[in-house]
Amino acid sequence: MLYQVDDATYKAASESARAALARAEANLKSAEITAKRYEELSRVDAVSRQARDDARAALALGKADVAAAKAAVESARINLDHSRITAPIGGRIGRSSVTAGALVTASQPQPLATIQQLDPIYVDLTRSTNELLQMRRDLASGKLRSVGKDQASAKLLLPDGTEYEHEGRLQFSEATVDPATGSVTLRAVFPNPDRELLPGMYVRALLEEGVRDNAILAPQRGVTRDARGQAIAMVVDEEGRVAQRQLVTERTIGDQWLVSEGLAAGDRVIVEGLQKIRPGVPVTVVEPASAPAAEAPATAPAASN
Repeated sequence: MLYQVDDATYKAASESARAALARAEANLKSAEITAKRYEELSRVDAVSRQARDDARAALALGKADVAAAKAAVESARINLDHSRITAPIGGRIGRSSVTAGALVTASQPQPLATIQQLDPIYVDLTRSTNELLQMRRDLASGKLRSVGKDQASAKLLLPDGTEYEHEGRLQFSEATVDPATGSVTLRAVFPNPDRELLPGMYVRALLEEGVRDNAILAPQRGVTRDARGQAIAMVVDEEGRVAQRQLVTERTIGDQWLVSEGLAAGDRVIVEGLQKIRPGVPVTVVEPASAPAAEAPATAPAASN
């Protein structure tokens, strides 16, 4: 219970309704006895039919009065119960906007307090309609493999850049587009046992809705732009010479580009010494100590931030 409203008038109304019910039940009992007696007397013509019909009507009226009195008792009970304001959900309550002795009214615009459900907690995401349409086309064409119905997982990055330890699930996607932003709202639900996430917090979400098998990831330092803004990469061909490739890049994943055209599995991308080479020049390949120059086929999640 959060608040207690002065219930003196509600208690009095409840007692009055109970008394009215007791009176109606007593009248009904008397009407039942009278109606039964008149039924027996009417069989031997000891009373008129009019008297018998009046007794029947009085009995029906008594039953209706009892039903009305019971409804009044229930209404009074509901009003009395409403004088005890209880929390409708589990969560944490904020500051109270009223103090003891304050005047409150039904349907007042100012809430008494606000309760926030913290575990689980909802995270609302936005996604542009262009990305959503492209995702559906890729899934329909087989370019992307669906992770399964109602199985889209979500991860969060907290405001300080750290990754939230609990994984969430996509709950639903709005069926309408916001005309002001051209985006669709998606809602994910996350467990929040440690109350680390708070309402109103700004987070970044990585939502996995589809998987692209055998995707090509190229290091960002090995991809440059020409005068027309086209992404290009220098690779080492089978003869050990430099070859230039035009790439179609979709987005970044960490420090790498997701490449849809221009590279194949096994291509060796040059990431250092790009100022000293040009297409057709023979080179000696030196693999970096930390990672290979060209990434092997990988599985890249299709995500929205």
